[in-house]
Amino acid sequence: VLHGSMSDGAMARTGTYYSFDVLAERNGFIAVYPDGFDSHWNGCRVNASYQANLKDIDDVGFLRQLVDQMAERYGVDPDRVFATGLSNGGHMVYRLAYEAPDLIAGGAAVIANLPVPDNLGCEPSGQAVPMLILNGTEDPVTPYTGGQINLFGETSRGVVMSSAGSARYWAELAGYTGEGERIALPAANPDDDTSLEMLDWAGPGRVPVRLISVVGGGHTFPHPVYSAPRILGPSSHQADGAELIWDFFRAL
Repeated sequence: VLHGSMSDGAMARTGTYYSFDVLAERNGFIAVYPDGFDSHWNGCRVNASYQANLKDIDDVGFLRQLVDQMAERYGVDPDRVFATGLSNGGHMVYRLAYEAPDLIAGGAAVIANLPVPDNLGCEPSGQAVPMLILNGTEDPVTPYTGGQINLFGETSRGVVMSSAGSARYWAELAGYTGEGERIALPAANPDDDTSLEMLDWAGPGRVPVRLISVVGGGHTFPHPVYSAPRILGPSSHQADGAELIWDFFRAL
């Protein structure tokens, strides 16, 4: 579980409201919350001004070593490793999917869109990877429809694709040609103004790709009870983001 900008593993744990810990206890997996260099991950945005990017920190190598240690110490299956991340952590998930598809059995990027080609600092392998994208349509930082990332006035992170375009990239790698199946998820909280819409690509012999749009949601992690700071936009209480992610992973 990879943290966002100006954060660390402990904050990723609290920022997802300990939901992955609960799911780990219930389902028998291990949730890991590593720390990035100087509170950031070296994702794929070529001009980002944080030190992990400027110093070209080998975060792929770091996470590969982490997986090796978890396999040695705790006997985890290296073929059943999944990566999810929020914002900057979501961009690190994309980097793993681009450059180390052998390392992860699936990825889930939250409140993160792929960089446009001019903003891409990674080397895509061209290999299909199961991918879930979970984004809010009213995100004030990462525009759902694509465009300039604006982290409260900081714009070095450049321009990103739309959420639909990001999902379509992974779907096309997996061999899908259609627009995917649209599904409106049932409302769990009738008093909440947000809603969840799913766009699914799935078929025999192909890895699945899924976009879950939090309609009305901000740069936030969905949870039935808790809310992120209001400056990040509305928090959805229609689902637990961790459960949405785990449902995708465990079906792989």
